[in-house]
Amino acid sequence: MASHPELSPRAARTRAALISAGFDLLSAKPIDGIPIDEVVARAGVAKGSFFNHFTDKQAFAEAIAAEVRLQVEEQVTRANAGVIDPIERIATGMRVCAAFALSDPKRTLVLLRSHGSFTARTHPLNKGLVEDINAACAAGLLRSEARDGGVLFWLGLCQILMLNLVERRPDPESAQRRIGDMIVLGITGLGIDAARAAALAAPKPPARVPG
Repeated sequence: MASHPELSPRAARTRAALISAGFDLLSAKPIDGIPIDEVVARAGVAKGSFFNHFTDKQAFAEAIAAEVRLQVEEQVTRANAGVIDPIERIATGMRVCAAFALSDPKRTLVLLRSHGSFTARTHPLNKGLVEDINAACAAGLLRSEARDGGVLFWLGLCQILMLNLVERRPDPESAQRRIGDMIVLGITGLGIDAARAAALAAPKPPARVPG
């Protein structure tokens, strides 16, 4: 979980209690269906404390989802360590997202239910994907539309895949086949030829999600 060194120890504990309560509640229902009274009751804090940390429920949901998204991005970074090819890095990112959804469906639902702005090209958590797409475009590997629309397109596919894996809970073989299909769909959509896409989508050992 991200630290907030600017908070006093007491305020940090209050925020942590609210975030923890939010994880439990958001894993069961969307933020629109969660009253603030329910959040503070579960967290064991006064209602005024909520507004000391968050402007509204949407800001609260986005803060919780940011914790999860940061965890996913850290895993993508580790999985891509030493990988130079931007297309392989992009495909690996989808594999890691899928592995996360399969191993931690609760936190995945929290992420997907936030309705946050994580698909914005300028969002700091999208920096790695933006750089990979820019590098691939500069090398002439992707269609020209990918430079502006590629981030939204790829993140949308990742989110759809994660939700499908959480909802359907396929067996391992079916899950790998579904992940491969989505990689092919996404990579060809960005402009890579079918043969290269199929090679990137070939079954690999399941991505290890560190605890």
